[in-house]
Amino acid sequence: LYRRYGLWFRLRKLIIWLLGMYIAIPFLVKLCPAIQAKLVFLNFVRVPYFIDLKRPQDQGLNHTCNYYLQPEEDVTIGVWHTVPAALWKNARGKDQLWFEEALGSSHPVILYLHGNAGTRGGDHRVELYKVLSSLGYHVVTFDYRGWGDSIGSPSERGMTYDALHVFDWIKARSGDNPVYIWGHSLGTGVATNLVRRLCERETPPDALILESPFTNIREEARSHPFSVASTQYFPGFDWFFLDPITTSGIKFANDENVKYISCSLLILHAEDDPVVPFHLGKKLYNIAATSRSFRDYKVQFVPFHTDLGYRHKYIYRSPELPRILREFLGKSEHEHHH
Repeated sequence: LYRRYGLWFRLRKLIIWLLGMYIAIPFLVKLCPAIQAKLVFLNFVRVPYFIDLKRPQDQGLNHTCNYYLQPEEDVTIGVWHTVPAALWKNARGKDQLWFEEALGSSHPVILYLHGNAGTRGGDHRVELYKVLSSLGYHVVTFDYRGWGDSIGSPSERGMTYDALHVFDWIKARSGDNPVYIWGHSLGTGVATNLVRRLCERETPPDALILESPFTNIREEARSHPFSVASTQYFPGFDWFFLDPITTSGIKFANDENVKYISCSLLILHAEDDPVVPFHLGKKLYNIAATSRSFRDYKVQFVPFHTDLGYRHKYIYRSPELPRILREFLGKSEHEHHH
């Protein structure tokens, strides 16, 4: 009897504790929107752990140079520049100046904007750089302020400004070579913010590629598996969890931005994406395809069937990717030179 009473007492304590957490966490998030911002950015999750971002060669990137740029006072961002595979032998042992001058060689450049969590050294990101390098592209990527070894506090405005700074840095060195923007996941929000701004100042990139994009951060947060489960059991989910995102100034409004973008647009999305639902990428494509700003430009949506298993971050494995990029960007390069 005593043992049964002790078990019931412990069970009751556990139930009260869970109930307390169930009530306390939403109020804590509501009162401290910064918590919600951290959950969107996940910049504190640094995977893979224990890698030295100053040494991209440790990740098999022997033709990559690590730079540090300063977009603003008190902000320093870590940048990797991978040259096309054709320049691999020449790149060995070369310094930063050689890599910067190499941007002027007759190869197009891709500015890659990664998603939340992890760093520029993330496994799937490194594999994509290798694929793009083998196809003849320079790949320039970086960690936003607050990610990896970059210094500063993360914010949507700051991330966009970092991307603008790197884009201008590339353009100052790349001559007439085409420059493309590639955003993945949360990075698609940075990408459309950046490209909208570039189009407004009449210096658009040569094309925009969005991999696993959403419409806006609120709709993406609502469609996340955690949110879908929570809305069933938690009344007031929007007020407690989604409103603080907006309060923090986080919008990443891809659906609005595409109405002001005028350059070729390619959207890549896997049907089995568990993080950013496929239907959000398709919805964004439909908005862009009917937008007047794209009337003189190519807008293409490429789905990847569930059976392929590419999910959220493995589209780089597609044997079709080289052909897709060659056909799409070949057209963009033709537009660029004429």
